[in-house]
Order: sequence, then structure tokens, then C-alpha cells
Amino acid sequence: MRQGLPLSSLGRRAPIWPWSLVALCMVCLMMMLAYWFLEPANGEAWLYFWGFTPAQVNVGFDQVSRFWLNPELVGVVSALFVHADWVHLLGNLAYLWVFGIAVERAIGHVRFALAFLILGGAANLFVAVQLGDTSVPVVGASGGVSAVIGIYLGLFPSRRMGLWIPLGLYLQFARVPALLVIGSWFTLQLLYSVFGPMSGAVAWWSHVAGFVAGLVTAVILRLFSNRLQLAAREDY
Repeated sequence: MRQGLPLSSLGRRAPIWPWSLVALCMVCLMMMLAYWFLEPANGEAWLYFWGFTPAQVNVGFDQVSRFWLNPELVGVVSALFVHADWVHLLGNLAYLWVFGIAVERAIGHVRFALAFLILGGAANLFVAVQLGDTSVPVVGASGGVSAVIGIYLGLFPSRRMGLWIPLGLYLQFARVPALLVIGSWFTLQLLYSVFGPMSGAVAWWSHVAGFVAGLVTAVILRLFSNRLQLAAREDY
């Protein structure tokens, strides 16, 4: 035992700052600010440039040999950083921050960034297929955020989350199983996917596709990776 080291600190790892999470959030915020100050006509062009239109993406499926050369595929990734309004952005960033810190500390900075980009892009590609010949641009980080939530559930299925629950006129702090919180969220997304609107403004299937992709990724990481930090303290 090293002299002067408190017993309470033994076995505890120093907190890892979630650099990738911070960088992703900052890019989303800067993109939103840039869009916010544009004139309406330029703002529409901005969404078409950074987002993707399902009709254009699906054109590539008719020519499989040239599919990966389709420039619209860049849009399924760049769209993750673009939002059309502040409510959409702040909602996505809130979920990304709550679940992303634990995920990044568990799988590492590079893996976290790659998971957000690759799985989010794959979710958007799935949405493009679902929407068919729609020419309205699709934007938003929902696919990537949902993937992070899926990874969180796959890595920490038994973890409890601190929530403020309204009880009449008061708020009561309670620790609720993450499985219950995420299960409720996923059920809501599924209901929206089946019964709600599906449009360029809200592509609900990106939530479902991203979540499932994240859950599968977490299972693969558990099976084949020995570098996961699953024992990280929840109060880091």
C-alpha cells in the first residue's frame, strides 16, 4: 500500500473526461447557431446541403456497383449534426449527455465517436429506405443518440438512474432501474413509429433503428472486447 493513499480511494480510477461527447455536442451547437442566423431561403438550402433526402439516397440502390459513390451518403452522417429547431437539438443533447458519459468512459473516446457516427449514419440510411421517394431533407442526431442509449442498456442493464419524480406539488428524487427508463423511452418511440407521423421533420424509425444497432453493438463489445470499463463509478 502506498503511504498517504486513503483507503477509500483504493481501486478507484480517476474520472475520464468525455472529450468525444463534448466535441459532438459543440459541433451540434455551432451548426445550430449558424443555421439560426441564416435568412429563411438560405436556411432551407442549409438543410438540403447538410441533411439528406431519402429519394436521392435510394437512387443509389438501383445501381449497386456505384452505390458507395453516391454523394448523398455523406449526408446521412452530416445530418446527425444539424437540427431545424432548438427544442429538437436540446432534447437530443440532453439524452446524449445523460447516457453518453457512462458509455464513453466504458468503451473509450474513439469507439464512442465511431459508434455515434457509424450507427447514427446506418440508422439514417434505414430511414431513407423507409421514407422511399420523399424529397424533404432529414436532419437530426436522433439515430446516433438512440444508438448511444442502446449501447448503455447493453453495457449497464442493471444500473439505476437518479431521477426527480413529480409527486403532487413536490419532486421526489429516486433511483430508477435504467432498464425501466430506457424501456419506457423505447416503447414511446415504437408507438410513434407505428402510429405517429413519419416525415422529414421527425423520422421516428431512426430512433428504433439506432437503438437496436446500439444494443447489438454492446453485445458484440461484451463478447469480444476486454478493454471495457464496466465497473466505473456512477458518480464520476
